[in-house]
Amino acid sequence: MKIAFPLLAIFLVAGIFFCAHHNWHPLPAATSIDRILVKKSDRKLSIFRDGKSLKTYRVALGGNPIGAKEQEGDRKTPEGVYTIDYRNPNSDYHLALHVSYPSDEDNTRAAQRGVNAGFDIMIHGLPNGHGWIGAFHRWKDWTAGCIALTDEEIEELWRVTPDGTPIEIRP
Repeated sequence: MKIAFPLLAIFLVAGIFFCAHHNWHPLPAATSIDRILVKKSDRKLSIFRDGKSLKTYRVALGGNPIGAKEQEGDRKTPEGVYTIDYRNPNSDYHLALHVSYPSDEDNTRAAQRGVNAGFDIMIHGLPNGHGWIGAFHRWKDWTAGCIALTDEEIEELWRVTPDGTPIEIRP
């Protein structure tokens, strides 16, 4: 009986860790996508090829997720159609795909209000050194306006997403 409880605790912790870090239904190696759709209200990022949905990931968003990004520091995730215009393998987060925010329209709207539209919106993994958090990061919207995945998920998305891929971010 004295051994049963510690063994049960070990199996429980191992099971939770596995579930938080497992990439369910991994995509084949040769996969390439041509579109990304983020539905902020659902906290979901879906990837497509030739109009067919290949996979959907659960995400965390900016810490103030309701509404479109209006200015630097508002902690909102933008809404609109952008592209993945470059990637940063040396990010402060585990890999980062850059979203082309702000558009000319975003800059114009911000300028009309006398503010900076913000910049550096990414799809990224967890902060470097914090990958152990895994899927638990989704319990709260925590980014400064970015879209966050687990490290295992961003590795897959990084692999299948060519630069220039359109990304639509909906409310």
